[in-house]
Amino acid sequence: MHAVEAALANPNRGQPRRLLATADRAQALTRQFGPQKVLDTVEAVEIARALPAGAVHQGLALKIDALEPLSIIEMGTPAEGVIIVLDQITDPQNVGAIFRSAAAFGARGVILQDRHAPALSGALAKAAAGAIDRIPHGVAVNLSRALETLSDLGWRTLGLDSHTTVNLADAIDGSPTVLVLGSEGEGLRRLVSEHCDVLVRIPMPGDFESLNVSNAAAIALYEASRTRA
Repeated sequence: MHAVEAALANPNRGQPRRLLATADRAQALTRQFGPQKVLDTVEAVEIARALPAGAVHQGLALKIDALEPLSIIEMGTPAEGVIIVLDQITDPQNVGAIFRSAAAFGARGVILQDRHAPALSGALAKAAAGAIDRIPHGVAVNLSRALETLSDLGWRTLGLDSHTTVNLADAIDGSPTVLVLGSEGEGLRRLVSEHCDVLVRIPMPGDFESLNVSNAAAIALYEASRTRA
């Protein structure tokens, strides 16, 4: 529901192409956005048939143009706040949850890879609960070069790495900060890691090996927001 409402409210999306809704959802959308030419009021089973197998819906399904990504220079200008960079994180649920945390903690946006990243739709959009329409995203062909560009623009890059001895909270200093997260299995790739100014870890007194990457992102964003506050 939140993902559909955010997409309909976003002027950068253009006109919706198809909108399926149960009767009660259709009434709510009409009250909120006015009549929609592409709105079809259908039973829940019809919505399920229009979606991929196993998809769970809340009485709504929307087909709409994808959002256009910003360039790295657009993402990084002016140099202020926090940007999240995702290195080969491919799980839609994790990426969606990271977008949601980024929006909640006031991040500037999220930068993904052009190939090793899921589309900002479907399960990812649902997990993001509307966040992909509330904060911008960028797409980088080469993350190392993207980090170089951000560095030239005045950003300081922190890469999350469980093997370092530098604690995250000690490294965040309130300057424009890029937080780089790698996949849960492989972590940051070597070249991406080498383009970080500091490698940091989230200390875990509970003696557990690692966190889910979306949880790590939420903690990192919280620490950064505390420093900015």
